[in-house]
Amino acid sequence: MTTKHTGSTNPLLKKLTCGAAAAALLVGVSGTPASATGNGPDYGGNETINTSILHTYDSMVAELRKQDAKQPALELEVIGQSVKGRDLFVAKYLSNPANPTVLFLTQQHGNEQLTTEGALEVIKHLGTGRMKNTLKNINILIVPMLNPDGAMGDVNFDLSDYIASGGRHLTRYNANNIDINRDHVAKTQPEIKALHNNVLSTYDVDYMIDLHHQGTRSAVDGKLVSGSILYPTTPDVKPEVLEGSKRLGSIVYQNVDATGWGHLGKYVGGTANTIARNGIAAEYDISTLLFEMRGMSDHFNPGSVLGQKSNGYLRQQTILTLESVIKAISDGSVDTADTSFWDSLPEQEYLPGKANDE
Repeated sequence: MTTKHTGSTNPLLKKLTCGAAAAALLVGVSGTPASATGNGPDYGGNETINTSILHTYDSMVAELRKQDAKQPALELEVIGQSVKGRDLFVAKYLSNPANPTVLFLTQQHGNEQLTTEGALEVIKHLGTGRMKNTLKNINILIVPMLNPDGAMGDVNFDLSDYIASGGRHLTRYNANNIDINRDHVAKTQPEIKALHNNVLSTYDVDYMIDLHHQGTRSAVDGKLVSGSILYPTTPDVKPEVLEGSKRLGSIVYQNVDATGWGHLGKYVGGTANTIARNGIAAEYDISTLLFEMRGMSDHFNPGSVLGQKSNGYLRQQTILTLESVIKAISDGSVDTADTSFWDSLPEQEYLPGKANDE
């Protein structure tokens, strides 16, 4: 079990600068700067939506095991099983109990998969030289695809009205037709029990980013967002935990929004502790941040699905989010992040589009 971090201890590491960090991460991943824009195409009944280009559960597990065999710092742990018996994994980089610990959580909703695609790329990058020194000063936990039954369409209800092709559908709900991101108080579902019993109650986590996707028509300043962020809004969160959440959001905003293709707004979310962003912050004193990417990988509602030409920039946005946070926690710059941007960050609004976009 790790212990709570009390501040940055390594003055040798330089603080992350917004523009340079964003450029370095973008170039480092693809070899060339990203040229995609946050206004990627809606589905509109014409765009291709093909789930065969995404990792299946089995191919994700194969990639995790491959990286586990290659990376001495990585340890895979099975934390439980889904409704249909699929193993649930956490990828662990635990270097020192005194280090701050961050948890990245993806795909509580099975049809929100590009966050998992990005997280798998980050795991690959953590095994490379450019991330090696960063790992000395941080503990990292990554739980990818918490809802594998929904991601595989292996559920106990009908998905025939879903849009995607490619051999499988992806759905928000788990096999029991339950939204597991509304189960963080009662903890009735096996996926949520596994997360709470074998990750949140086992490791002393300081920060968590819960990665999701939203619909396609959210906008700020009249421009469609590439994503939206929000800190815990429950009245049960401690002030210092809330402040840590806002600092975490500052790191993400300053790195993603500065790219030119990233365009972030403030998510409009509820106060219920049943939601991970709220309940986990309140129960465990973990500073949490919700990141809602634009568009979903499959849905019965055409207005919720984004054409797959947008997959590249959304996957890249996930990579940039995770790696900028890792570096900021590792070098301590998260401790002094400026949270004043929250005072002027616009709440997202629905932007009406062409009829065939909805």
